[in-house]
Amino acid sequence: MRNNMDQDILKVLYTEEEIHRRVQEMGDELFEQYQGRDPLFVGVLNGCFMFMADLVRASGLKSELEFIGLSSYRDATKSSGVVQITRDMQRDITGRELIIVEDILDSGNTLAFLTKYLMAKGAKSITIATLLDKPSRRQKAITADYVGFVVPDEFVVGYGLDYAQVYRNLPYIGVLKPTVYSK
Repeated sequence: MRNNMDQDILKVLYTEEEIHRRVQEMGDELFEQYQGRDPLFVGVLNGCFMFMADLVRASGLKSELEFIGLSSYRDATKSSGVVQITRDMQRDITGRELIIVEDILDSGNTLAFLTKYLMAKGAKSITIATLLDKPSRRQKAITADYVGFVVPDEFVVGYGLDYAQVYRNLPYIGVLKPTVYSK
């Protein structure tokens, strides 16, 4: 399948099939951990939406969904370090077991902020599931409980990840050509 975004991709890191297989494995692991319980999946918008939909289905858990909008990038390629809530959650999370679903754990600024924020709002526990982990960029001491893939320090897009709100709908994860974001 061709699209007009493929020309902007330097290389494909993970194919649609590899992503599907790994997300199913993560879903199976979450089922084992949370079987018989009622976790609340909390998706970090906008990047989580494809991964979260597939992960929740793959887990097969009786669960609820919630979303929070956070931003530390705006349309840049690097985190500003300042996290803003752009859309807050709508329900009470007091005493709930949460599974945070994130597209990428990069600097750690967003997830460090979010875990502190959710614990202050009364969460019982927090488990972090991230599709991608980029430990080479970490600024905060935070790790994910479930990681889809560890990626190199390159600018990745696709399967929910974007550059300036574009490329989220690519079915694979690829490295964006530097000429695209350095214009």
